[in-house]
Amino acid sequence: MSPSRTTAFRDRISYQALLLGGFSFIATALLVIGNIATHDAIQERRMENLRASLSQVIPDSLHDNDLLDSPLQYHDATGRPMTIYRAVQELQIRALAWETIGKGYAGDIRILIGLAADGSVLGVRVLNHTETPGLGDKIEATRSDWILGFTGRSLRDPPLNKWGVRKDGGDFDGFSGATITARAVVESVRDGLVFFRENCTALLEVPVIHTPVME
Repeated sequence: MSPSRTTAFRDRISYQALLLGGFSFIATALLVIGNIATHDAIQERRMENLRASLSQVIPDSLHDNDLLDSPLQYHDATGRPMTIYRAVQELQIRALAWETIGKGYAGDIRILIGLAADGSVLGVRVLNHTETPGLGDKIEATRSDWILGFTGRSLRDPPLNKWGVRKDGGDFDGFSGATITARAVVESVRDGLVFFRENCTALLEVPVIHTPVME
């Protein structure tokens, strides 16, 4: 092909589209390869982070099983799927943990709540949020000890009508300039306690443990 015809061919829209398509294909292929190569490492890191968070709301002394092993798949009152991690010791459910979501000032606040079998709070930790730095981020255990104030509480302490921030007539302190954030966390923990009370029979049912048959 002569130089002039080559230049004319390259100027055609079909050639340019083909060239663009080729680059797009290569870029997509590289992204897919990268995702495949890092998928296992990312999943392993997520499991490590989850296990570390669970250890903060369920003491190791309350279970002899792996909390990530065979979690219970459940649904809340709105139909939202839930993953409930059960602490088993001597074939009895000693504690439970699951994620709740509160509506904060700047978006969703993902919260991990751990409860003992009697319905009392073992621990609460914030997994993720987008609240205002210096104000709303006080819900993080690394920023203040406010979140530790839920430990030992239940629907008996305080009663249900007192599960709110003091500004709303409740028993829990809020933050100056971040009442919405504190309110979201308190209400989320309260809703978790109510959920447990309404579903405790099913949640505390001992999981079936399959043991290998010896031949």
